[in-house]
Amino acid sequence: MIRAVLFDAGECLVDESREWDGWAAWLGVPRHTFSAQFGATIAAGRDHLDTFQVFRPGFDMAREREKRDTVGQPEWFGENDLYPDVRITLRLLRQSGLLLGVAANQSETTTMILRRLFESSVDLIATSWDTGGIAKPDPRFFLIMAEALRLAPHEVLYVGDRLDEDVRPAREAGMRTALIRRGPWGLARRHDPEADRLPTMRISGLRELTGRIATYNAELAEAAADAAELEAAEEAAGTTESRP
Repeated sequence: MIRAVLFDAGECLVDESREWDGWAAWLGVPRHTFSAQFGATIAAGRDHLDTFQVFRPGFDMAREREKRDTVGQPEWFGENDLYPDVRITLRLLRQSGLLLGVAANQSETTTMILRRLFESSVDLIATSWDTGGIAKPDPRFFLIMAEALRLAPHEVLYVGDRLDEDVRPAREAGMRTALIRRGPWGLARRHDPEADRLPTMRISGLRELTGRIATYNAELAEAAADAAELEAAEEAAGTTESRP
């Protein structure tokens, strides 16, 4: 059964509009121009960081982050940047007895922000910064998260908006997965055949998770009970046939 739910951060819990608007301003590019190129890059199946090369060839994200920190313009997001369904979903899932966590690729700065936002709402907050650089889509990242929860991978549902970074590698690690249809990646890949084939479930919003997980677990419990009943019947029949 699903005993824990792990969430990606960007475009799953956090609306990243503020972040990308900040980078557009840093590059000196109109927001709508940056957004249009960003969307086109993702729709073409390319790395979203290629967007920056269009406006500034040779762009180095790590170096530019340091520059922003130096001048007092660090990456930042807060409570108002969370999607509206986040808090209620976390509360309902926790009330249902599930372990919860946030597991994503994040820098030290954004990891600290996630901890301030969610430390009282979830059981685990861990990022690629915590794992010493082991990051999605490396399946080892997901195995580390399952181990931290002290659960087998198949007992964990990973929720994310991307097939390449979230669903496919989490599935390879043995986790159950939920693909959410929102954000640039979720919408750009919504008709991809793998979007139907790979995830355990597809959702349009986080509020769906409570019911979907309850149904999934109930069906597993029913199947297990049926299997146990069948096994008991077969054993009883075998015992009867073996009598002289």
